[in-house]
Amino acid sequence: MKRRTFLEKITVIIALPFFPTMLLAQSNTSRNEKRNAIKSINKPHEEWREVISPEAYQVLFEEHTEKPGSSELIHERREGTYICAACYLPLFESQHKYESGTGWPSFTQPIPGHIGTKRDFKLIFLRTEYHCARCGGHQGHVFNDGPPPRGERWCNNGLALNFVLKTDQLPALRG
Repeated sequence: MKRRTFLEKITVIIALPFFPTMLLAQSNTSRNEKRNAIKSINKPHEEWREVISPEAYQVLFEEHTEKPGSSELIHERREGTYICAACYLPLFESQHKYESGTGWPSFTQPIPGHIGTKRDFKLIFLRTEYHCARCGGHQGHVFNDGPPPRGERWCNNGLALNFVLKTDQLPALRG
C-alpha cells in the first residue's frame, strides 16, 4: 500500500466521529451550486501566467498559501464585492466578510453557485478546499468554526481575490 493511500485511510478512520460537521459547508455549497451553476471555462492554467502576478498564479493554480497577515484585504472594511483575481467572477460580498483572527480574509458565505469544493488531505486530515467555479482557481478552505447563523468560515487567500468598491462597476469576466 502506498504511503499516501495509507495516510488517507487512517485520516478517514480518525475523522469519522467528526464527519457530519465536516460536511456542513460542503452540503450547503452543493445545493447552492445546483441552483446557480456557473459555466466553467477550459483555459489551460499556464495561460493565466500572462494576466496575473506570479504570486497570484502560485496560489490560484499551484494551490500555495500566502503568509498569514500578508494580505491588505484583511483590513478592507468598505462595501463592495470580492472577485476572483484570475477570471473576475464575483465570489463574496462585503457584508459577509468578518475578522476571524486567522490572518486571512474570511467570509461567512460565498455568492451561491460561484464556488466549487473538493476534499483535501494535504495536511493529513480532511479539509474542504474551495475554488472559483468558473476558472478553477484555488481560493482557500472552508471550516465549520465561523459565526452564527451558518457557522462557516470561508478562509481565503488575499492574492486570489480583487476588491471592487460598491460604487464602481464590476469588470467584465476575463477568460
